[in-house]
Formats: sequence, C-alpha cells, structure tokens
Amino acid sequence: MIGVYLFLAEGFEEIEAIATVDILRRGGVKVQTVSVTDDPVVKGAHGISLKADIVWKDFLPLTDHTATDPMDVMIFPGGLPGAQNLAENEVLMDIMKKHWAQGGAVAAICAAPGLVVSQLPDLDEMNVTCYDGFEDSLREKGCNFTGDPAVVDGNLITGRGPGCAIEFGLAILSYLMGDEYSEAVRAGLLLPYGDQILPAD
Repeated sequence: MIGVYLFLAEGFEEIEAIATVDILRRGGVKVQTVSVTDDPVVKGAHGISLKADIVWKDFLPLTDHTATDPMDVMIFPGGLPGAQNLAENEVLMDIMKKHWAQGGAVAAICAAPGLVVSQLPDLDEMNVTCYDGFEDSLREKGCNFTGDPAVVDGNLITGRGPGCAIEFGLAILSYLMGDEYSEAVRAGLLLPYGDQILPAD
C-alpha cells in the first residue's frame, strides 16, 4: 500500500477523523479518507456524516504493492461502534498486518489502539496510549501504556481520545514531515507549545 489513508466505518469519532485529516492537509500531507463500504457517505458516532474520498472497492486495488515503507500510513479513528467495526473487518485487518510486516506505519486513536492495533504482532515493549479502559489488550501484547495525549514509537503512532485529536494529528505530521511542519501548523492554529504560543510567522 502506498500513501496515507484514514479509514471510516459507521460510528467513527468525528473529532478524531476530521481533526486528523485537517492537520495533515494543513501540513501538506496528501491524506485520503476511505469508506470501508462502497457507500461514500459514512455516519459518525454523533450523527455527523462524512463523504469519503474513496470507497472500499476503489481502495482495494491500491493495496497491490510491495513497495510499502514507513512513509505509508494507515490511520484508524476511534469512536464506538466505529473502532469495533474497523476491527471486525477481516480484510482490512489483513491489509493492516501485511502493511505492518512490510514496514508501513500504523496510527490509531481512542478505542482503535486497543481494538485495532492490538491485532498486530511484534508489539512487545512498544509505547502506546489509548482511551481509558482499552489498554488491557495492548498490555497483553507487551505494550507500555503511557496515558499521554499522543505517542510515537517507531512506526506506531497512538492517541488517547477526542480531546487529543489535534495532538495526534500533529504527531503524525511530525512523523511524516518533520517537527518544523507540525510546529508551523501548531502556530497557525494558535495552539500552545510548552508554556507559550509560537509566533505564526
């Protein structure tokens, strides 16, 4: 799989999906949203519907590549039942495992680290975060739960919950483009950096 994709299943957490895509596009990342069905309109956990950039049948041919590298990212928002619907999509999970085995990056937030990321092999000693109550499956895989807003460990990026969605997006942006890009986006949003707001220019 080549590219950066965020997957939408019915019941996704709207803030986590929209904020992540927004941050990445502000930073110059060509991220596409993918409906995990052939209906482009996906309804979120709070009744907000999004129209995905591509539908499932159009995404599948994009997975027929062996040139996957750490700059290729699969992103999974949380929300219920959205994260559970992602986790129960066996074809999507198989694609994720192949992607991971080939060196691709995986990013997940809220319930998705516990429900989706926990299906990956070779997670022992990796640092992660997730929504409270979803950490047990990660600990069973040998992960270290930090509880931080966003955590990057190698090619695994995790976020804690809806209120951490912007930090999660910025963490992915830093991973892909470097800290200077995420700091510029942070400044443009007038977000605090440490104890102060960065100048917008």
